[in-house]
Amino acid sequence: MAGIYIHIPFCRQKCHYCNFFSLASQKLKAPFLTALKREIGLTRDYLGNETVNTLYFGGGTPSLCPPAALQEVMEMALKINPGNSAPLIVTREFTLELNPDDVTEDFVSQLRETWFNRFSIGIQSFSDSDLAWLNRTHSAAQAIRAVSLLHDAGYHNISIDLIYGIPDSTPPRWQENLEIALSLGIPHISAYALTVEARTPLAWMIDRKKSAPVSDELQEEQFRSLVVLMRTSGYQQYEISNFCKPGHHALHNTNYWKGVPYLGLGPSAHSYNGSSRRWNIPNLTKYLAGMANGEAVFEEEILTPEQRYNEYVMTSLRTMWGCDGARILHDFGPAVYETFSSGIPPLIRQGWLFESSGVFFLTDEGKLFADRVASELFITG
Repeated sequence: MAGIYIHIPFCRQKCHYCNFFSLASQKLKAPFLTALKREIGLTRDYLGNETVNTLYFGGGTPSLCPPAALQEVMEMALKINPGNSAPLIVTREFTLELNPDDVTEDFVSQLRETWFNRFSIGIQSFSDSDLAWLNRTHSAAQAIRAVSLLHDAGYHNISIDLIYGIPDSTPPRWQENLEIALSLGIPHISAYALTVEARTPLAWMIDRKKSAPVSDELQEEQFRSLVVLMRTSGYQQYEISNFCKPGHHALHNTNYWKGVPYLGLGPSAHSYNGSSRRWNIPNLTKYLAGMANGEAVFEEEILTPEQRYNEYVMTSLRTMWGCDGARILHDFGPAVYETFSSGIPPLIRQGWLFESSGVFFLTDEGKLFADRVASELFITG
């Protein structure tokens, strides 16, 4: 089992908080799509005989590309190894990220001619003032209409992204955001704390006192209210930032957290095959030149056993499936298991972890300190 991620690096404009590789220009879109098809051929053997069961178009803004062009790329990608002789049978989830302002009646009509069966909409907020502050290109009304158009077309496997902890936001405004999302009948909600990344407009604004700084206290308050409302509304918090109705968790992202191999295509995309990670350079010009010369341009890291253990601890603790002590013993041996076990009791006493049948889970309080909890169990040096 494996996944494929395809990075489309084009945007209409850059959001103030975003540090993903993307370009506020579309002039190289046609040569990029040609190069992407060449990369598919160059990476044909990366996943070995693994069967691909998820495919995800992210960005950037994939919905800036014609659905027919994305369908062509998808069909090529799903023939990337012998395990995919019948892609519509073995592949269970085809996800397309969308910006709300791209979702028109014509665009949705074009989607009907593709295999996409899941959509992730970058809404971020249902408040126009929040959207303006984030430098988003859509309005709250467009976000609501995008969901409605997809529903009317028979698409119901929909996820939306929301951001909490926005400076000048208030708990009532955040509550209203969540209530609007729930009223739309969306089965999957991803909610992320606003992060100030280096070399972004947001970092520049805060550094020059043109924006209030991000408040840890506000983020904590809004996260706590998020968890309570999602739980009482019948959503599972299957990963710290991801909530879904039963049976609607994102298969592709879940594979990341469970350590399933995946291939990344496009500039800046990452790949993982169980023993190493590699990442394409975040430079479109160099990416296009490499593909033109038949050479993938990437960097690679062979993972040590300690790195693989640390990654398992970090990712598994974030999920509702937890961190399995028996798996650590089996996969990494008695010495590593002893290190892991010795770090557990203080975290349980702190109220950040609990154990059930040898599997360890973050408490609600522990979810506020997930990175710290994981680091306490890491092997370092």
